[in-house]
Formats: sequence, structure tokens, C-alpha cells
Amino acid sequence: MFADFGNVLSASVIIDKMSGRSKGFGFVELEDDAMAQSAIEQMNGKDLDGRKLVVSVARPMKERA
Repeated sequence: MFADFGNVLSASVIIDKMSGRSKGFGFVELEDDAMAQSAIEQMNGKDLDGRKLVVSVARPMKERA
């Protein structure tokens, strides 16, 4: 899906270690920042297999106690 916006450098879906199932989110890295911003604007809120996509810039993971 994201290849329409530019060269995809990497893409990964986060998998739960215990169940082996998707946690429902992932990461896509595009080669060009402008294309990445375009992908965010155009893909955020789109429907994919009955689920609404939330597309945004990744934030650093917060530390947990």
C-alpha cells in the first residue's frame, strides 16, 4: 500500500511473542520525508479490511515500570 507513495525502505508488523499474532500496528519507513508526509495525510483514516487505519509519525517508546 505504501509503495504508491515512494520507495519503501522497511516495513514491519509487530507480533505478540506469546500468541504469535499481530498486535495491530506496525512501522513503514519511506525513503523520502515528503512522500512519507503525503502517505500520512492520505492513508490516515482509510479503511483496510473493515478497520480504520491510524497513520502517524512514530514516537519513541515510553519506558514502563
